[in-house]
This record gives sequence, C-alpha cells and structure tokens, in this order.
Amino acid sequence: MTFLSHMETALAEARAAGERREVPVGAVIARGGTMIAREGNRTRELRDPTAHAEILAIRSACASLGTERLAGCDLYVTLEPCAMCAGAIAAARIDRVYYGAGDPKSGGVVHGARVFEHPQAHHVPEVYEGIGEAESAGLLRQFFASRRG
Repeated sequence: MTFLSHMETALAEARAAGERREVPVGAVIARGGTMIAREGNRTRELRDPTAHAEILAIRSACASLGTERLAGCDLYVTLEPCAMCAGAIAAARIDRVYYGAGDPKSGGVVHGARVFEHPQAHHVPEVYEGIGEAESAGLLRQFFASRRG
C-alpha cells in the first residue's frame, strides 16, 4: 500500500484561512486515501472560539459518514492540535494524526497539555509530526508578522 499524504490540501485550506484573516491552519480528514472533509480555521468568521480547522473537519466528516466516530480515518493538520482539538480527536477515535508545525505556546499533543499521554485519554491515535513543517510554520510566521507590522 502506498502512503498518500493530504498535507498539500491542508496547506491550501490554511492559505485560504489566512486570506480570510483567520489564523492560517488547515485540516483534512481521509479514510483509505479518500478525502472526506477539508476545512480551515473560521473562529472570526463564525464568531466561535471552537471553530478550529480540526473541529470543523471532524464535524464535517462525521456528518458525511453519518457517525460520531471516525475509526479508520486520518487527520492531516498544518499546526499541532491544541488541547481542545486533541480531546475531540480522541473522542472521534481518529486513527492517525499528521501535523506540520509544532506549537510550543498552545499545542496539546507534544507540547503543553499532552492530551494523549493522560491516563484519562479515551483513545490515543498514532501521531506523526513535521509533515509539511516548513511551509506550515512559514504561513504562520508571515500571518503574525503582517498583524504586527
């Protein structure tokens, strides 16, 4: 079986989010190589602090599949999920998480809360970091630099 990454699509969603003046984070959920959902951050647009790319992609994938669990699915996201998103990933039973840039400030997987390391974690996905890291980090740096400048 050949590995098919959907990180390029997640990066496209991140770029689109940045164009909407959202923090440029994008996410894709796939099963068996088939893309099920793709989303970018929409917290400002929806005036919803939970409208992170991962949460929106999980909601969309669950609706598409008609289920509350995403077993057999992979999540590709351009930034390390925060604690809220990591909790949703565990609740959705996503098999694998591939992420681009680490997030030392707000991450919830490798940094910060390390949600999947807690004994209370209902499900622990496989985690692969650094996929598309340079471009993911570059989009974020450029976005925040433009906001300061």
